[in-house]
Amino acid sequence: MKRPRKTKIIATLGPATSAYATIRRLFEEGVDVFRLNFSHGTHKEHQERLASIRLLEKEKNHSIGVIVDLQGPKLRLGHFAQPCVFLRSGTIFRFDRDKREGDERGVYVPHPEIFDIARIGQDILLDDGKVRLKVVEKGASWIDANVITGGEISSHKGMNIVGSVMTDQAILTAKDKADFDFAMTLDIDWIALSFVRDVGDIEKVRSLIPRQCPVHLLTKMENQAAINNLESIIEASDAVMVARGDLGVELPPEVVPIQQKRIINACRRIGKPVVVATHMLDSMVHSSAPTRAEASDVATAVYDGADAVTLSAETAVGKHPCESVCMMNKVICSVEGDSVYRSIIENWHPPSRTKVSDAISAAAAQAADTLNAASIVTYTESGSTARLASRERSHVGILGISTAKTTARQLSMTWGVYCVVAEGIQSVNHMVEEACQVALQEEVAQIGDIVVITAGIPFGKAGSTNMMRIARLKNIKSR
Repeated sequence: MKRPRKTKIIATLGPATSAYATIRRLFEEGVDVFRLNFSHGTHKEHQERLASIRLLEKEKNHSIGVIVDLQGPKLRLGHFAQPCVFLRSGTIFRFDRDKREGDERGVYVPHPEIFDIARIGQDILLDDGKVRLKVVEKGASWIDANVITGGEISSHKGMNIVGSVMTDQAILTAKDKADFDFAMTLDIDWIALSFVRDVGDIEKVRSLIPRQCPVHLLTKMENQAAINNLESIIEASDAVMVARGDLGVELPPEVVPIQQKRIINACRRIGKPVVVATHMLDSMVHSSAPTRAEASDVATAVYDGADAVTLSAETAVGKHPCESVCMMNKVICSVEGDSVYRSIIENWHPPSRTKVSDAISAAAAQAADTLNAASIVTYTESGSTARLASRERSHVGILGISTAKTTARQLSMTWGVYCVVAEGIQSVNHMVEEACQVALQEEVAQIGDIVVITAGIPFGKAGSTNMMRIARLKNIKSR
């Protein structure tokens, strides 16, 4: 089930989307990658959702990527007695160490350090800034805050104390370590790291991944420290997410769009996948249609050249999860069909690099455009060849062929790439023949079409792209 679009869709699973039938419909509406948010839910619930995804993958014969998103060292509220409570502007709300269930008067906070760092007059933001309070009084184990901007909040929502930085926090909390160990027992493709500050944070987590485990790391850009170390973090990561919720709390609102473009451009230049996330179609949590501003927000991320866009609460707990995916799919297809989109993509092309693999990928994209090829076919063991082809943003789709199932799944997050699993190749002639057969089978090309093929010799060696072939499809018996 190939997509007519090149920008990918990531959807978060949750209570609203746990049923197999719902997950199947999400995929059919356009989801390429599913996100399991370990900030919420139990290990058992996530394991059951993953089992449904893998069952669906077999049913559809289509590689599906799965991200486990670790909570990270984020301040979060305790548990409320009701599914949600409404904080009214002008009222006093208490944060304390009392482990009672919360209500509209106050809630338990499992982070004793906040009572030391909070100062009278500081703002406290809840749920990525949807609710704003100001500290008016505090004690050794409690904080009273005046509700400035009211709204709904619920259990375990994020909490930010504006202007305070907890630099001594480890990248993995005790909960994260337990979640990480559990995730390593699962058939997943990505681990998303929250609140990364520098390359050291990434290296610490990477050192914990078992040697033979093919899981990749997706780094979430969520704070000023990460922005300060942007280039080195991208180099050390397998992919990057512009996590605008917490980023928007740390930075002024008018600066976030600028940083979004800066991060996307840097990722494209370096050749790493980049994802845009948070509140993209947020009104669809409750409404069956987005606002015009939200549709424009998704469109902007696509125009900017993001590899993927993300749905969070819209699909995890929203009333219209499938409609949200459908709408996101429509916006992406509309943008990608716009001539202005192609001109923007072509006008902002990352500068060429001096590696052989980069030169081959650039030549393949140029040949595909010049010859009006039906597809670029890349043999890719680790996924690097396909990502290099994606970096060129050719007008034709990229068919990846890999012997590794996890590579095919990981590439489901990469712009323009549709990857299938096949047996290894032994010769150049075999490579050309198989590329043509798979292109026909997967219906990315027809008899008489041209395909541009890239691979590396020796075959099966990761990161060795050094060869390009051009072939015209003939009447070949299917495999």
